[in-house]
Amino acid sequence: MIQVSQLRKSFMTPVVREGRFSGIRTLFSRDYRIKEAVRDISFTIGKGEFVGYIGPNGAGKSTTIKMLSGILHPSSGTVYINGDNPHRNRRKVARRIGVVFGQRSQLWWDLPVKDSFDILAEMYKVAPADKRRRLWELAELLSLEEFWQTPVRKLSLGQRMRADLAAAMLHDPDLLFLDEPTIGLDVTAKRNIRQFLKTLNLEFGKTVLLTTHDMDDIEELCSRVMVINHGALAYDGTIDELRGLIGLPTVIRVTFRGTFSVPEEASAGLSSRFRVTEKTRHGVVIEGNRQEATAMDMLRELSQWGDIDDIHMEEPEFEDVIHRIY
Repeated sequence: MIQVSQLRKSFMTPVVREGRFSGIRTLFSRDYRIKEAVRDISFTIGKGEFVGYIGPNGAGKSTTIKMLSGILHPSSGTVYINGDNPHRNRRKVARRIGVVFGQRSQLWWDLPVKDSFDILAEMYKVAPADKRRRLWELAELLSLEEFWQTPVRKLSLGQRMRADLAAAMLHDPDLLFLDEPTIGLDVTAKRNIRQFLKTLNLEFGKTVLLTTHDMDDIEELCSRVMVINHGALAYDGTIDELRGLIGLPTVIRVTFRGTFSVPEEASAGLSSRFRVTEKTRHGVVIEGNRQEATAMDMLRELSQWGDIDDIHMEEPEFEDVIHRIY
């Protein structure tokens, strides 16, 4: 559904002059600095994928979303949405995509939520029967009835985000771009938004590209993750592959029945498979290298140390993995 090739976006920013009469001198001549927000990014996203697009502040995430949706024109490179260029065929592409920016609303501030939906339905030329059916489905999924007649300015942040998601889906797009949809939301609101997005993807087959700083969003929703840093694509693959690439250890807490014996090489940290980080009367805490051994390999070796009573494995936090890339 999305084909991006060698995408690049540069901005010219004025250089601030210092010293006496700097303001006057700026009136007659001005220097500029070129800022590359996105550098030679290429990727393809297929129908029905749920892809996380993550990176630090200023990495180029929002700039990429704006180019994909036709809001910004790239400095060079190509973008195709279902075979159409969003900059040359903006109206056609706009009918096939939904966009939600977490810090900006597409709803009318002083109007009730329902009136905003009526205006958007007219803008997208949604047939009355289709509008009624979609609003009924969205109201069921997002519990919109509780603030149906409330002006947008009086909504809580969680309510506004639910209304914005419904507005983005009112014309039934195949593709959804989400830029920080859970920013500032409480735990309950985040859970509701995530459940709705799962339903859109798994039951309705919508393709979703999500940018977020919340690593829980990525782990719960995305089958694939792309990492952008300094405007360039640093990684594109699954979460498990990314964990393996970084090589952070798996922490294993083992409790034994009765006596147990730890091999000298593990105690001394000489084994490539295990490193004992803590030893108690009843068990050990070890760090295991998953690139050197599978979980079953680890269990087999640990069972030779003694009679295992309990075992608990902790995979590295995804946020720690991401920080290694940054």
